[in-house]
Amino acid sequence: MFFLFVLQILVLTSLYELHSFFHRTEANQTAGVTFILLGFSEYPDLQVPLFLVFLVFYTITVMGNLGMILIIRVSPKLHTPMYFFLSHLSFVDLCYSSVVTPKLLENLIVEDRTISFTACVTQFFFICFFVVTEIILLTAMAYDRFVAVCQPLLYTVVMSPRLCSLLVAASYAWALVCSIIFLYFLLTVSFCGIKFINNFVCEHAAIVAVSCSDPYLSQQVLFILATFNEIISLIIVFTSYVIIFITVTKMSSSRGLYKALSTCASHLTAITIFQGTIISLYCVPKTKSSWLLIKVTSVFYTVVIPMLNPLIYSLRNKDVKEAVSKLINTQMFCHKI
Repeated sequence: MFFLFVLQILVLTSLYELHSFFHRTEANQTAGVTFILLGFSEYPDLQVPLFLVFLVFYTITVMGNLGMILIIRVSPKLHTPMYFFLSHLSFVDLCYSSVVTPKLLENLIVEDRTISFTACVTQFFFICFFVVTEIILLTAMAYDRFVAVCQPLLYTVVMSPRLCSLLVAASYAWALVCSIIFLYFLLTVSFCGIKFINNFVCEHAAIVAVSCSDPYLSQQVLFILATFNEIISLIIVFTSYVIIFITVTKMSSSRGLYKALSTCASHLTAITIFQGTIISLYCVPKTKSSWLLIKVTSVFYTVVIPMLNPLIYSLRNKDVKEAVSKLINTQMFCHKI
């Protein structure tokens, strides 16, 4: 958990450095540029209902992910590789939802939907950072499930604390590299005047759609690197679960079969929802008629999925349920005393 704290400090430090860099870039190259996030402004009657819905979602996201981190921290039974990865997954979900949702909520209740160039590219950078981190973390968790089911006797040896820390550090490091590359090529595109971004978030396609120069290179770099990440991730996940499936079908014990399936069900559900959403978002042709679909999909992976992950892992996981129940009973006992 100390490693988690250090990573949080590094992320905040990176934010400060990037903020300074963007101020210099804005002053030198993009003076006078103003973005206006259209969001869901074409549906004025839905502004208040959407605000209430997203506020509830964000509240559940914050409470759910902070609760998951707390439960994993205080429960010795959950001090295992699987929950070490899950604590970082909760941290990432909390962060990238917090990068997007507060601005979304603000734009639903105020008329001024402007966002500075600095704030927009900062949001873009951190969305890329946390989304890529989640892709790699979910991939690492697939390998963890493979070792747990197929090599249970060697599980604690193979998934050592050192290897788990290296996998998490590699997730953050690769996400940082990808985000810097995405940002660098986005900043090669020029912008001018007041531009309307047809989204509630500074997503790449919506930003380059209002550029004053050819964004082809930036689009191709994003497509190639994003496709590379998805292909590598899906290969590892697919291979892991094929081997898991073969191993499970050979089990003669129904109890062992149930335990093996239960350890994988939550992760497989989470990765299917997340990866399916990301793939569908980047497979949608960037045409005017598809912008509503892009917005809805963006809502799903930036607002809904961070809320669903802690629910998936708590509702379908016996160990988490027991840890929560034990924590509640302990608190009640302490109050009675």
